[in-house]
Amino acid sequence: MIQIDPLLKNLHEAFAVHRYGTHPSELYDPIQYIMSLGGKRFRPLLTLLSASLYTDELDKALKPAMAVEVFHNFTLMHDDIMDQAPLRRGEQTVHEKWNANTAILSGDVMLIKAYELLIQVQDDRLRNVLERFNITAAEVCEGQQLDMNFETRWDVTEAEYLEMIRLKTSVVLGMALELGGIIGGADASSKKSLYLAGETMGIGFQLKDDLLDVYGDPTKFGKQVGGDIMANKKTFLLIEALARATGETKKALYGWIEASHFEKDEKVEAVRKIYDQLGIRALTEAKIAECFSAGIAHLEALPVDESRKKPLLEFVYNLVNREN
Repeated sequence: MIQIDPLLKNLHEAFAVHRYGTHPSELYDPIQYIMSLGGKRFRPLLTLLSASLYTDELDKALKPAMAVEVFHNFTLMHDDIMDQAPLRRGEQTVHEKWNANTAILSGDVMLIKAYELLIQVQDDRLRNVLERFNITAAEVCEGQQLDMNFETRWDVTEAEYLEMIRLKTSVVLGMALELGGIIGGADASSKKSLYLAGETMGIGFQLKDDLLDVYGDPTKFGKQVGGDIMANKKTFLLIEALARATGETKKALYGWIEASHFEKDEKVEAVRKIYDQLGIRALTEAKIAECFSAGIAHLEALPVDESRKKPLLEFVYNLVNREN
């Protein structure tokens, strides 16, 4: 049976030695930099675990799996520019360490390098891989645009938000799992189930991020708790609170949203209390559980020997219960 720790170790080692280019260094050093910052690497690991459902030759899936992570980091590099984010994984973002123009151009070539890794698949499966990857890449851009559109709107609905995060984040998880199935030789029905599992659980993962930003343990969360509240970011929690608040509660919530001067801890605590009054935490937890249950059901229904499914399911259960 596949062991997750050695698989993850192989991934880390592969990224450590991989080079994206050398000249000019100003173009390639930022790529090497952002990829060296690490991250959980669970997207490429999902590809390898998915492939392991159907084949033991996981070396064939390694570089395509790496492509998923390179693509993910490409989107982060450009997102950081748009968000004017100063930090990524506790370190300077590329546009801060270099400049915005460098980050844009390095991100562009990073996408090309993702394709170079992606095409290391069998010729008879390449078209399927490229078609699915291209659809996903376009959807991520669509999701990012919707996210930017929402910045100037206060009437964003739950359905609109869920569709935005489906496009911006969860389709990549769906593609990561489907990619492993394609490489491993899964049938059409199983490939669809793998995609739906990742897509559905991806929504759950983003909702969990929203929840942890408000209620997470700062020693485990890995970043400042309450950042979304301070930025008035339209997360699932805020959207639901805006839809449910009435009277003095609604007035207080909008008061904190519109405040231009405030003590950060005071605002976070006040908005958290409003969420508590409205039952937003329980509502969010229920939606997360719904997403994870649906995603896991897709995996459990795969017509694959249970012993092959076990590592993937165990990894997914660990992701579900994460605290960071």
